[in-house]
Amino acid sequence: MVGYILQKLGYALLTLFGVVTVIFLLFTILPGDPARMMLGQNENAEQIAIVKKKYGFDQPLSIQYVQYLNDLSPLSFHSTNPEAYTYLSEEKYIAAELFTIGEITTVLKVPYLRESFQKNGKKVSAVIAETLPNTMVLAISAICIAMLLGVLLGIISVLFKDGWIDRSVQLISTLGMSVPSFFSAIIFAWVFGFLLHEYTNLNMTGSLYEVDDFGNGSHLQLKNLILPAIVLGIRPLAVVSQLMRNSLLEVLNQDYIRTAKAKGLSFYTIIKRHALKNSLNPVVTAISGWFASMLAGAVFVEYIFGWNGLGKEIVDALNTLDLPVIMGAVIVIATLFIVINIFVDIIYGWLDPKIRT
Repeated sequence: MVGYILQKLGYALLTLFGVVTVIFLLFTILPGDPARMMLGQNENAEQIAIVKKKYGFDQPLSIQYVQYLNDLSPLSFHSTNPEAYTYLSEEKYIAAELFTIGEITTVLKVPYLRESFQKNGKKVSAVIAETLPNTMVLAISAICIAMLLGVLLGIISVLFKDGWIDRSVQLISTLGMSVPSFFSAIIFAWVFGFLLHEYTNLNMTGSLYEVDDFGNGSHLQLKNLILPAIVLGIRPLAVVSQLMRNSLLEVLNQDYIRTAKAKGLSFYTIIKRHALKNSLNPVVTAISGWFASMLAGAVFVEYIFGWNGLGKEIVDALNTLDLPVIMGAVIVIATLFIVINIFVDIIYGWLDPKIRT
């Protein structure tokens, strides 16, 4: 089991290394000078030279790549020369100095995602720390909705197999998987946040915390979570309901189910006590994958509903060409995606020894 875990961790590190490399190359070859993007209309030759020196933009591409990896790595190397880009500074969240050889100091630190171009030098990690919790709340809420309603619809579909209820559930599931999230978000916001606002009391836009009109701080607004969570949960709900239906029908054809029927147990009792638990395995597998992808899929939903999450922050950064925020957010999402999938693989390997071989 230890070898299996180490193998999966090795794959995870290689995957993350590939993601970081692609992200760096993709945003580095974009047209435009990062120093000019950062300065905006206040640029002049002297300021551009200072910014390039500070952020290492005056170095060859290969050196910039090594410096970027060094910034992201928890184990990194820093110069004791104040004029060097890798100078040991507080902004890089130094946790512990290990040893020094000449002018090079080896340290342990939190990965440094650099500074925003457009937020007065605010650290990207701080920007992500402010918005990621809102995205996590939205994703978890959407998954809960998808899990509960999807399992319920799947069971109802089996109970009324081949009837109009079953066909209606399958039709709704097909529509849910086919309609893009951004289109569903617009429709839900317009219908429930505008046309039916008098009855639903829901807003077209809004975040988890909203600032008081009188400037007395922010207040929790759980009602703003309802529409974006439902919209984000529509696609996984459709998948879960179909998986639950197919899995439950397959389990009901097993021999032990026939034995339970022969003993005189009712259909509802058989589903509740015997079939339901064994039908949830593919559902749990699907949910684990959907949760990771939701962190990336929430971009359009958050932007349309004005939800102050990481997805909306990415769109805003794209509009303002705030490259460090975009790169840092994508790396964080990719890391979460990899960690969740590796965690699920390890659980499967622990539950089923055949997978490890």
